[in-house]
Amino acid sequence: MSHGNARLTFHGRLLIVQRHQARWKQAHIAAAMGVSRKCVKTWIDRYAAEGQAGLHGRSSRPHSSPRRTSAQVEARVVELRRRERRGPDWISVEAGVPARTVSRILRRHQVPPLALCDPMTGQVIRASKATAVRYERERPGELVHMDVKKLGRIPDGGGWRCRGGTTANHAARVDKTQIGFDYVHSLVDDHSRLAYSEVLPDEKGPTCAGFLTRAAAYFAAHGITRIERIMTDNAWAYRWSLREVAEELGARQKFIRPHCPWQNGKVERLNRTLLVEWAYRQPYASNTERAAALAPWLEHYNTQRRHSAIGGKPPVSRLLPT
Repeated sequence: MSHGNARLTFHGRLLIVQRHQARWKQAHIAAAMGVSRKCVKTWIDRYAAEGQAGLHGRSSRPHSSPRRTSAQVEARVVELRRRERRGPDWISVEAGVPARTVSRILRRHQVPPLALCDPMTGQVIRASKATAVRYERERPGELVHMDVKKLGRIPDGGGWRCRGGTTANHAARVDKTQIGFDYVHSLVDDHSRLAYSEVLPDEKGPTCAGFLTRAAAYFAAHGITRIERIMTDNAWAYRWSLREVAEELGARQKFIRPHCPWQNGKVERLNRTLLVEWAYRQPYASNTERAAALAPWLEHYNTQRRHSAIGGKPPVSRLLPT
């Protein structure tokens, strides 16, 4: 396959051959195609020798690499890494090759970085984002994602965006009054991306359980009458306080791997969208005003806002009419 900046693709090379067969002069073909006469002759000769198959692109890798590290040295590098669990600088001295060469050998043999491995056993203990597989459930309610986003409250009179000016900002910094935090609880359906959020005072177990009950009722009102699985992180409130509600809903709990928030990526992305399009979209004069703006924004998100992951349509487009 040709690279993005190639002057000629397979079809362009074929056009050169066709024009040559139509008795065009090579100089005229080169001028029309915007390439050199040598390039035109190269493709004409290759077509004569190999036919149409010769017009496809070839790998630029050399046929032989006399200076490539031997298989014995590569095996020694991999064995030193496995046995000693040391970095390229140490292995390079032992194996007699540059540290950069050691890194390339390890990458070629798909040896994971030391940062992802247990220092005692060498076993991989941390997942890599590069290995994440994008997925989507087949039907609404098959899997929902749940999370909490911590959000600083807005003082009365508004924050620095409302006050404006460096003097007001300095006064705000001097004032050490604690205004606390809000906790935005969210639930999003994996298939349809239907979302439900509430601003609550904490993230304790009873609060999370109550939110899940109300969120399930909201989903049921929009056609998702059954929630089969609930995916969350490993917070204590989720592990021990949602059991009863999950049993009432007939749902099974699923937990992401520790330190792998991208496995719950759909609700994490919703959190970001909430911040950008609701929490920080405009200056609010009070915390109450911002909280009151959440419900209208959610209605817009679910019924009108185009979602790129589902073909530019709103979440309700994937739900049955209710």
